[in-house]
Amino acid sequence: MMGSAPQNKIPIMIGIGEYHVGTEPMMAIGLGSCIGLTIYDKDRHIGAMVHIMLPDSSGRTDRPGKYADTAIPLLLTKLSEAGCRKASLVAKMAGGACMFEYFGNNLNIGERNAQQVRAVLAENHINLAAEEIGGKAGRTVAFYPADCGKVTVRSADGAAHEI
Repeated sequence: MMGSAPQNKIPIMIGIGEYHVGTEPMMAIGLGSCIGLTIYDKDRHIGAMVHIMLPDSSGRTDRPGKYADTAIPLLLTKLSEAGCRKASLVAKMAGGACMFEYFGNNLNIGERNAQQVRAVLAENHINLAAEEIGGKAGRTVAFYPADCGKVTVRSADGAAHEI
């Protein structure tokens, strides 16, 4: 890796169901009910980001990054292949907004996504260090593994902060 500041690099865009593992800046834009999940190895300074759309794959295997139950094991495998140890991993997530409140709570996909992400992280003994979930506004998440795993969240109203 060269000595240039990581913030100056153009982030890799992570679309729905996509993921990336590495040290480069990564970004998921326009998260509504979707979840932008980052997992960072604080010892190796390597990270992974995935853009999760739905909580459960129901056995589908075509796009594992799209579903919480398959995306997290996929990232953990890829991080392990990169030399990361589970004990060094820290997760953060943002998104899970309730974009369609008039459907009632049983169709709140954003909250169901967040619950499933929490459950799968817990099953895998991964610490969820921070989350910004819910509300009614979309979010953009930026992840900077080379900058100590910094995660910033920008709301649709323009407010930006670190989680």
